[in-house]
Amino acid sequence: MNFKPIPNKFEYLNWQEIESIAKDKRSTVIWPFGAVEQHGPHLPLATDSIFVDEIISEVFKLFSSDIPLKKLPTQYIGFSPEHKGFAGTISLSSNLITSMIKEVGGQLSEMGFKRLILINGHGGQISLLNTAARELRSFAPGMAVFPCFLWSGVNGLSELLTKTEIEYGLHASLAETSLMLALKPELVGDERPNEVIKGQIPEGWSLEGNAPTAWLTDDFSKSGVIGDSRGANESLGNNLKELLSSREYEYINSLRHTHRATKVDLISFAF
Repeated sequence: MNFKPIPNKFEYLNWQEIESIAKDKRSTVIWPFGAVEQHGPHLPLATDSIFVDEIISEVFKLFSSDIPLKKLPTQYIGFSPEHKGFAGTISLSSNLITSMIKEVGGQLSEMGFKRLILINGHGGQISLLNTAARELRSFAPGMAVFPCFLWSGVNGLSELLTKTEIEYGLHASLAETSLMLALKPELVGDERPNEVIKGQIPEGWSLEGNAPTAWLTDDFSKSGVIGDSRGANESLGNNLKELLSSREYEYINSLRHTHRATKVDLISFAF
């Protein structure tokens, strides 16, 4: 009898394998979310989706293959209305994404899965996925649901990135360009735009943060870049890859031991 290793990809399993895995009290499904949106003249439309795909692939290397942890196909098209002024951007409505998460999540819960982790690579849909996760939790209260943004809570970023990048590098700038150089250098173009928005936002407000505005990319940028992509390099990208992979491993490993999302859990894991 030939041994068939059980893959990490949900869609590669058969129904009997899914049925068996879902019964495990530790059963966890990861659902990555990205976007198909402009990332300047030098990065591909699928940048956010590639990042979350590649980082999760690295994370799975750190887990034993026999644990009940599986990955759904990455949702490439996301919520990107802020970038629709640039060709190539495809954006789904917030209602459609919320409905999709409830539909898929509800069925996973019916199968018996105990946890669903939504790992998001696109900053423009953080609040949307947080809201959708709460709606799903209300719809399927027996399953813990955890929305997680790839770039949140990553210790060590301030040591790797410039002050300008941390404060103003919102889109397709130093960090993203460097990470893509490490992951898929063949997809990176030669241009390195610099469009820093310093001084263009009212005092106390931000594009993403505690007091965000309803902004569009072409409010601030002609190239599609918000920040400074000059100085991007593969070495920095490899360091970012290691930081992101380690942090996602820590998140996922801790959540696998949580059965239900209690008030304490929601406070502890509100990314």
